[in-house]
Amino acid sequence: MAFLLNTEIVINATPNKVWAILTDFKNYPNWNPFITSLTGDFEIGKKIIVRIEPPEVKASTFKAIVTGFEVNEKISWFGIFIMRGFFDGEHNFELTDNGNGTTTLVQYENFTGILVLIFKKH
Repeated sequence: MAFLLNTEIVINATPNKVWAILTDFKNYPNWNPFITSLTGDFEIGKKIIVRIEPPEVKASTFKAIVTGFEVNEKISWFGIFIMRGFFDGEHNFELTDNGNGTTTLVQYENFTGILVLIFKKH
């Protein structure tokens, strides 16, 4: 089972400026109502702690492994709920320089596992 959530926006700023905001993890609660906390060492293979507060669902905090960190281009992590194969998710932020002073930000999460059908209904 798999389920993909994604969104895309063109931002009137350079990737460098977008990256500065995206990696200012202490300020996430000021602008991100879903991911309200990110802490840890953002190096590939390192563990981080993520707090999410989805609408109409109980907030939760979980550990994840950083799977991508490319300055001005990408941040990604992989999290597991209970144990691998039940409800796993890989979250990605990807920046594309449009060459005209704007940046396309794509945010997506690919959920996999046997519990995807239950959570997909919410």
